[in-house]
Amino acid sequence: MNFSTLDITAFLGYFVLVAVVAVVVSRKEREAADYFLAGRNLPWWLIGISLIASNISTEQLVGQAGQGADFGLAVAAYEWMAAITLVIVARWFLPAFLENRVTTMPEYLERRFDGRSRGWLAVYMILAYTFVAMATVLYSGGLALETMFGLPLWWGVAILAVFAGAYTAYGGLKAVIWSDLIQGTMLLLGGALTAWLGLQAIGGWDTLMAEAGDKFHMVLPLDHPELPWFAIFFGGLWVANLFYWGCNQFITQRILGARDLKQGRYGIVFAAYLKLLIPFIAVVPGIMAYVLYADELTRGDMAYPLLIAKLLPGGLSGLMLAALLAAIMSSLDSMLNSTATIFTVDLYQRHLKPDSTQPHLIFVGRTSTVAFLLLSAAWAPFLVSFERIFSYIQEFWGLITPGVAIVFLSGLFWKGATARAAAWVMGLTLPVTVGVKILTPGAAFLDQMWLAALALLGILVAISRTDSGEEEAPWEPEPALPGAEEAPVEASEPVVSPEDLPSPELIPERDRLFDLLSIGVVVATVGLILFFF
Repeated sequence: MNFSTLDITAFLGYFVLVAVVAVVVSRKEREAADYFLAGRNLPWWLIGISLIASNISTEQLVGQAGQGADFGLAVAAYEWMAAITLVIVARWFLPAFLENRVTTMPEYLERRFDGRSRGWLAVYMILAYTFVAMATVLYSGGLALETMFGLPLWWGVAILAVFAGAYTAYGGLKAVIWSDLIQGTMLLLGGALTAWLGLQAIGGWDTLMAEAGDKFHMVLPLDHPELPWFAIFFGGLWVANLFYWGCNQFITQRILGARDLKQGRYGIVFAAYLKLLIPFIAVVPGIMAYVLYADELTRGDMAYPLLIAKLLPGGLSGLMLAALLAAIMSSLDSMLNSTATIFTVDLYQRHLKPDSTQPHLIFVGRTSTVAFLLLSAAWAPFLVSFERIFSYIQEFWGLITPGVAIVFLSGLFWKGATARAAAWVMGLTLPVTVGVKILTPGAAFLDQMWLAALALLGILVAISRTDSGEEEAPWEPEPALPGAEEAPVEASEPVVSPEDLPSPELIPERDRLFDLLSIGVVVATVGLILFFF
């Protein structure tokens, strides 16, 4: 691509804007709760756009477009089924999290069970974020820069790591959230522009359907190697989605910072509606690249960058590069902040220095951010050996997802689940998931995830039933994260104290607007699936 003066100005202007916003919004951080949870004062619209900006990165724009080129629209089920999952999280998960006033997901497990489950989850999350989530974002971003601009992979990874790491380490969640507002907007506009240019190049929707109509089907055979229909609609995808949207720190951290339950719920539903649009800017462009450049598409993950490199007119290169960087950094900054939060709150403060001062906790958060970023950047280039990056993500997350999801679901919905059972399930998660993969080598990973979840559920129920006749020692809650006791209060919209919230079972469900919006999400999702059935 050839850059004009306008391109360079737009590109550099974007960097400056994000950096300034990150510095300005986080300049008053004095408490750990400010750094890790943005002062627990986030409004619904900021939560919603941040959820989408953090979720959609090059792993979608590159990875899902690659799967779209290979398998077609069926991969859109990840996005559309997630919309329904978000409604479930808003209705049942969020009240429990806000009631317990937790800072991290491992902390919730200790409040519901005990410290053993908290420790297991903290270790799992840190390893997965470092070597799977952040590494794949850096790798796919570096691959996109290499395909579009000829920049060596290592250089692309380094540039992305330095910039995203700098403002995340400095500003914490508040910097992440507000930069996500900019980056999420850029992501949606840039993705829409790419899809529109691809459609124009093909000759319109009717031509696209004539050329690739066989790829616009949501239902693939039961024995499909990656997207069998049973796993998509009834099996493993539910396990993956409930884990990702309900138990995953880098996603839930922004809803934990909600001003109150109502703001959190509306933010999640807003994100669900945005989620319905994502396949049209991520998966469909991959199918367009398959139609336009099949001979040049040596691997699926090149589909989206190739589409941009071929179609983008002069004068828009800087804008599209900024949009691509927005997609990368909006996820990378969230993962970095969440990894540092788990390390600081669940490991360092809890086990190494419980009497840490506020400035020291922020210092540890910033230092660990840099450390985990360096580890991820060093690992990222080695992912080139994997054929499809989206498959890599799902395969390796699938090693921990079943156990974590089962423990959270049982903790939320079954009072009979015991602490000992939860600890055993967390400890046996890797042996069980690896064992299922060995015993079912030809099965799709979503089917393997479903089988592992059923096995772990059986273990949890069996141990809980055994413990049912025994009296478990009551758990004494730890004090909240220093600085989290008081949340900023606005006269027009008072903050709901967590002590005032009833248990999840007793929270009034008659918020008619929330109910209508939730029903709308479900109806729209079902309609889209049936239309492309």
